[in-house]
Amino acid sequence: MNAPRAFDHIDTWVFDLDNTLYPHHVNLWQQVDKRIGEFVGAWLKISPEEARRIQKDYYRRYGTTMRGMMTEHGVRADDYLAYVHQIDHSPLEPNPAMGTAIAKLPGRKLILTNGSTDHADKVLARLGLAGHFEAVFDIIAAELEPKPASQTYRRFLTLHEVDPAKSAMFEDLARNLVIPHQLGMITVLVVPDGTRKVVREDWELEGRGASHVDHVTDDLTGFLQGLAC
Repeated sequence: MNAPRAFDHIDTWVFDLDNTLYPHHVNLWQQVDKRIGEFVGAWLKISPEEARRIQKDYYRRYGTTMRGMMTEHGVRADDYLAYVHQIDHSPLEPNPAMGTAIAKLPGRKLILTNGSTDHADKVLARLGLAGHFEAVFDIIAAELEPKPASQTYRRFLTLHEVDPAKSAMFEDLARNLVIPHQLGMITVLVVPDGTRKVVREDWELEGRGASHVDHVTDDLTGFLQGLAC
């Protein structure tokens, strides 16, 4: 196995949002997940059980349930996003230690998320991290094509003039690191710490040993503090 690649040449730090910048065990996404199921059930007029099956099938096949609902059923993105992100963000607590670590990283810091900017702004505000990021590239900026679509990463790199060879990508889903790795970015997979219950699909927790994953951490704050030393 090759030694993990170093970060001494990195000038742009790219972070996913949900389950990456806050711990998996907060299970904030569980609220979104529930509302997605409600939206699917109401739109298709089906049982909660059938809605759940379709929701997870589209999520895996299309990258987001929203993309599947748009493609298969003509759902408007604005309607979907407005509904599913009506959640209680109060479980999130400020993380000044992470903020300090991010601030010490040399260069630019950006968010690349399959969620909306509105949701990202609320999450960053609760975490106390809003002032540390130059921009949020959301699902609207991605022209509604979610990660892991290759065109989404390329659109992000072009829009923000990012050199992938000098960038690092932090993500909680290994499949979303395949294209960044191919483009030359250093990849970091953020996994649950193993001591708290998390609500995830089994496949979402896979991939920590994949060749496109350069680093794995269950403590993002500690990992970033180590980089800033």
